[in-house]
Amino acid sequence: MQKIIPGAAYPLHGVVQTRRLEEHAARNLPPHALMQRAGLAVAQLALAIAPHAQRIWIACGTGNNGGDGLAAAMHLQKWGKQCVVTWLGNAKCAPLDTRWAHQKLLNSGVVIQPTPDGEVDLCIDALLGIGGQLREPQGQMADWIRLINTASTPVLSIDAPSGLHAETGQAMQLCVKASHTLSLLTLKPGLFTAQGRDAAGCVWFDPLGVAEHTQSTINPLACINRRPVETTRLHATHKGSYGDVAVLGGAPGMTGAALLAASAALHAGVGRVFVGMLGTAPIHVDFLHPELMFRSINSLDLSSMVLVCGCGGGQEVQAILYDVLSSSAPVVIDADALNAIASNTALQSAVEARQGRSAATVLTPHPLEAARLLAVTTHQVQENRLTAAQALAQKFACTVVLKGSGTVIASPGQTPVINITGNARLACAGTGDVLAGILGAQLAAAHPAFDAACRAVYQHGDLADNWPQDISLTASLLASGRFGQNKNKSRF
Repeated sequence: MQKIIPGAAYPLHGVVQTRRLEEHAARNLPPHALMQRAGLAVAQLALAIAPHAQRIWIACGTGNNGGDGLAAAMHLQKWGKQCVVTWLGNAKCAPLDTRWAHQKLLNSGVVIQPTPDGEVDLCIDALLGIGGQLREPQGQMADWIRLINTASTPVLSIDAPSGLHAETGQAMQLCVKASHTLSLLTLKPGLFTAQGRDAAGCVWFDPLGVAEHTQSTINPLACINRRPVETTRLHATHKGSYGDVAVLGGAPGMTGAALLAASAALHAGVGRVFVGMLGTAPIHVDFLHPELMFRSINSLDLSSMVLVCGCGGGQEVQAILYDVLSSSAPVVIDADALNAIASNTALQSAVEARQGRSAATVLTPHPLEAARLLAVTTHQVQENRLTAAQALAQKFACTVVLKGSGTVIASPGQTPVINITGNARLACAGTGDVLAGILGAQLAAAHPAFDAACRAVYQHGDLADNWPQDISLTASLLASGRFGQNKNKSRF
């Protein structure tokens, strides 16, 4: 069993894939072995997260998720805990493994109660798991979820919080708010994106003794983003060795967006950063960042550098966007440039045509911008973020960074990646511009577009995760990388 923390690239499997793997494993194991292992894993984690708990409520549903809860209760009872077991199932029609767990529990002397009573020290949610994909909890189950959510105790969910879609991270109106979730056999993508991150709490994983090579026979839906390998700069290099980035944006009233992206690229290690402002009075120097070089856009050779286009672009960005997309340079398309593309079929064709020139392209939409690009609603994007990101990547033949809780990175021919760094402190103005600048820097370092996007998104979130609690996170400070773990050293 292991706690899932940022760093490793774990595979993520959906419900159908998990069922297939479960059937494959069950054929090669003694009867009920997986449920025995699941119950033991749940009981062990329960003791680890609430070692002093004496009275534990295990709320069990009708399926095998409920069976895992019944199996866990056997161990907890044997270890001296007082188990309050409630079960919505029926011994006559329950799945075979669950019937076995139910009988074993009765044989151990545990009495199943119709409703929970009295105070408890820990709640174990074994109601739905990955089985509750379509139905809103009703009746007694709904009552129990309300009780779980109002209990002032730790909550451990088995596989997925009941009421959470295990693949998409969409929460139903009634959804358990877990402090811990133990994902069994496989890790599920819904725990790491959309509302899943809030519902699941701390995620743990136990493969139940199923070997990694067996899991690798089932293609994952996605993977968790990997910590990027840090690169060492050689002494015999110069600024030209680390590429050029040009930030094109900053229409009237939005100059700051372009400066934030440029500052982020600068602190991320780019050799030179140029800034081309759109329709504003010319800026000659940024006294906070005198390294930034301000140029008219017409004077820039757009084919010789990485282009970060759209940060604070306003309507003015449309005047340069076709030239940007027609270049062979690596391009990051953000903010207003995305909105311009969404409303212009010629620009959409220009994006698609870049693949034929092997020109790297990264789109960085938030959910509303993604909805405009796909001509759907924001709700449709958010109800399946993995599918939406992949649809965008296929439509525009490029790499897509769908921002939000559990940012999704997708590209044609690649297994999508869900990023688990970052937190709600990033929900402030300008942090998306900072990400665009970091991404430009990664492209300037000659990383392929998909790899550059994965690296930038991880680093962006990692900065927020290591931000001091006593210092407000602002985009300008984030762009400098100053407060990631070491206040005196950039985290890029």
